[in-house]
Amino acid sequence: MVAHVVPSIHTTTDPTYQTALKQYDRAVSYLDLPDGLVEFMKWPRRELTVNFPVRLDNGEVQIFTGFRVHHSTVLGPSKGGIRYSTHVNLDEIRALAMWMSWKCALVNLPYGGAKGGVIVDPRAHSQIELSNLTRRFTSEIILLIGPKIDIPAPDMGTNAQTMAWMMDTYSMTMGYSVPAVVTGKPMNIGGSAGREEATGRGVIVCMLEALRQQNVIKSPKDISVVVQGFGNVGSNAAQRAYDLGFKIVGISDISGGYHNEKGLNIREMRDYLEKSPTKSLEGYRNAEKVTNAELLELSCDVLIPAALEGQITGQNADNLRAKLIVEGANGPTTPDADDILRDRGITVVPDILANAGGVTVSYFEWVQGLQEFFWDEDEVFRRLERILIRAFDEVTATAETYRVDLRTAAQITAINRVSQATMTRGFYP
Repeated sequence: MVAHVVPSIHTTTDPTYQTALKQYDRAVSYLDLPDGLVEFMKWPRRELTVNFPVRLDNGEVQIFTGFRVHHSTVLGPSKGGIRYSTHVNLDEIRALAMWMSWKCALVNLPYGGAKGGVIVDPRAHSQIELSNLTRRFTSEIILLIGPKIDIPAPDMGTNAQTMAWMMDTYSMTMGYSVPAVVTGKPMNIGGSAGREEATGRGVIVCMLEALRQQNVIKSPKDISVVVQGFGNVGSNAAQRAYDLGFKIVGISDISGGYHNEKGLNIREMRDYLEKSPTKSLEGYRNAEKVTNAELLELSCDVLIPAALEGQITGQNADNLRAKLIVEGANGPTTPDADDILRDRGITVVPDILANAGGVTVSYFEWVQGLQEFFWDEDEVFRRLERILIRAFDEVTATAETYRVDLRTAAQITAINRVSQATMTRGFYP
């Protein structure tokens, strides 16, 4: 009998997916696992591509393409964000779904990984058009989502309002309200306290733990921080660090980078952004304007890349002057850059640990929604900090055991949990 071989999806040229696969191969090489299991965990369990019409405000109909990918469902229902961006493609979604699997396993959440997205520039559309797009996209992927199947959340280009539209569309289809079908929604329809700040706050929890383990004893005001990206993750991370007394010397957004070696006023910058007609920091005067590339290479104690994937590469890793990198974005550092940074003695706290605050509080929201019993913000943040610090300690212990960097240690820890659960469950039938 000749075995059926599925055509490989792993010959991708997409840099984000290549990074995810290289990281996986590097980590799994330290584990004594059956070859079949190693191959199985690479593949998404299922993926859906949809093309759907949306009527625009001018009466015209435009066709959009969207995706939803479930990488793993071994540990529970899949979990992952929905992003709206012109850069969305299926390989990127596959990579992000894989990272979600490892992220959830790393912090011991009963989830597998998923991700979704629509190829669209959300800034180019009105609220009515975005509502129409979101509702139609939800109806197209509705067979793959549900509170016990797959629970979407906000990501780049989406927000709490997007989740409200998704929840309402799903609920109208079911005929009754289903708050737990999404997380990251507004509090007045079942959202969790602290969810909006969770990812950025978690980044700073991990930064503090890394500084503690490195025995950095300087006062926060003497520790300089650069944050690339001023969206939900970057702005909340910068705000939390600023509130704790750290000196934020660099910030960037879509308009470029902003540098002040004496320290930036993050509250002032957030207010400026909120009032800006361009929804950017363009024109902000209390800083020196630099490029995004120059921002990454500023002298600082801590660099927090919280923008897009693939920002720290083999081309610029030698030029970075940070002593510690804490990844707020997914996949901001390529494998060749990892090698350079490790050789230079620069510690990188990896994305699946550093930015796990968002999915952790999403889990809290899901649990609260299922139980219809809600916690206050202090309780949410206490639980978040406890989970992240425990995961950080487990990663550092794994790093010492295998003598590897923190990224490889985090993936070893997570992949081993998924593999052990897979072997316990067995392959069906």
